[in-house]
Amino acid sequence: MHGTISHIDTGEAAGGVLTIDCGALTDNYRLLRAQVAPARAAAVVKANAYGLGALDVVPELIAAGCRDFFVAHLGEALELLPTLREAHGTPGEAEPHLYVLNGLMPGSEATCAAAGIIPVINSLSQLARWAGTAAARGEKLPAVLQFDSGMSRLGMAPADAEAIIRDGLADTLDIRAIMSHLASADEPDNPQNDDQLRVLRAIAAAFPDALVSFANSGGAFLGADYHGALARPGIALYGGAPTAARENPMRPVVRLDVRVIQTRSVPAGARIGYGGAFVATSPMRLATLAVGYADGLPRCLGNRGAAWFEGVRLPMVGRVSMDSLIVDASALPEGALVEGALVELIGPHQSLDELATAAGTISYELLTQLGRRYHRRYR
Repeated sequence: MHGTISHIDTGEAAGGVLTIDCGALTDNYRLLRAQVAPARAAAVVKANAYGLGALDVVPELIAAGCRDFFVAHLGEALELLPTLREAHGTPGEAEPHLYVLNGLMPGSEATCAAAGIIPVINSLSQLARWAGTAAARGEKLPAVLQFDSGMSRLGMAPADAEAIIRDGLADTLDIRAIMSHLASADEPDNPQNDDQLRVLRAIAAAFPDALVSFANSGGAFLGADYHGALARPGIALYGGAPTAARENPMRPVVRLDVRVIQTRSVPAGARIGYGGAFVATSPMRLATLAVGYADGLPRCLGNRGAAWFEGVRLPMVGRVSMDSLIVDASALPEGALVEGALVELIGPHQSLDELATAAGTISYELLTQLGRRYHRRYR
């Protein structure tokens, strides 16, 4: 007869513990809301709330007063919709809205309309299909119209605004907002910001009854001209720095601690990790940690990144493996690290942005790649 495993603490069994501070998350939302006031502040919760768990994060944001939520795909919106409705649950309060940033794939319009989800329209073909759905249903369906103001990623061309008005292409729709996306908002002195603002203002003038949605996390700190009526912060909610090369005003939301699998001492000349990518120049004490690139730690952190233990930096040596990585623990007293001990990867000694910089990437990528094998603690 097999013994029960129900008593096992999954935090003890997992290779790492990912702690999400919901209080810091809601504090960040309130700070951003105050920063863009009197505009409303939405929350971008795409990619499973940047990897932190949209089904857990959204109720916290609703409780903090957020009523506008952006995801990338309709599938994300449909998965989130029951949680959104359940978390709202207070008669008399404004109902929350879900927006789909990538718009709708052909054939999904009826599903979106039936669910009451609002698409962000990025092309004239998307617009035609959504307007046709509205006409077939005999109702004005809500929509946000996105225009490309200079990023060349998503959105209709500025010249399309005139055609939409002239030819009545959106007459069957309730246009909630005119939207564009800032490409360089994390660089306050980049002239592209002003260029995009001028383009969006000219477009918005054609839709005087619609709100304007422009500011992302960085845009929230560019000044009132960029805020519009509905800001869309994302990374800043989760503790990432909204502006490059400036002090981060956001509270850290994520902490990542990982466990020691094994310790060993090696002599000078020992080859460490795949390909012998690091060679010990003197005797070293090593610790192998129970996370790797399958857990979202980029392979390129090898010989570049570090972990921390009791205020001591432990450089990563050798290549990051799929399920493990190695750190140099020589700076610690012998025996300080034992099997099962937790060392810090993201926390008081190393911020999310600092670890991302060590990996040659950005906080967005690091967060959204955090794997499913961590034990998650929400507090």
